[in-house]
Amino acid sequence: MSKEKDKEKPKEKPKKKAGRSLYKIDKSGAVTSTKRSCPRCEKGTYMAEHFNRFACGRCGYTEFKRKS
Repeated sequence: MSKEKDKEKPKEKPKKKAGRSLYKIDKSGAVTSTKRSCPRCEKGTYMAEHFNRFACGRCGYTEFKRKS
């Protein structure tokens, strides 16, 4: 058996924190959500935005974007 050096695994890039991009604060101080919330689920459940649709990961609800 030959001794091989252990290869170093590539380090993962740090991920952005989602909490900072979920909400937007207006000049007047009003807080609004930047993502769409799911109409079927309870409050606080947001839908993922894909290139052609919005999808809820919790219940599977999908809304397709219009091409126009």
